[in-house]
Amino acid sequence: MPHPNLLPAQCRGARAMLEWSQERLAEAAGISRPTVKDFERGARTPHPSNLASIRAALETAGVEFIAENGGGAGVRLRKEITT
Repeated sequence: MPHPNLLPAQCRGARAMLEWSQERLAEAAGISRPTVKDFERGARTPHPSNLASIRAALETAGVEFIAENGGGAGVRLRKEITT
């Protein structure tokens, strides 16, 4: 079942926006590629620490996760602030 703080579709969308492979995400998160693959296809929910690592890796790379607020959960790239 999906984790309330990160859905498989959000993970797939975030990777696509970053142009990252599952392998690249796994490396960035310090987890195995099968963990990413199984989560993204909804086969299993990773251990909470692994899920937190996935989310942290994507956020560090510039992704923002949008919570379910009646319009559905989402993902976007953080806007760069120029001075």
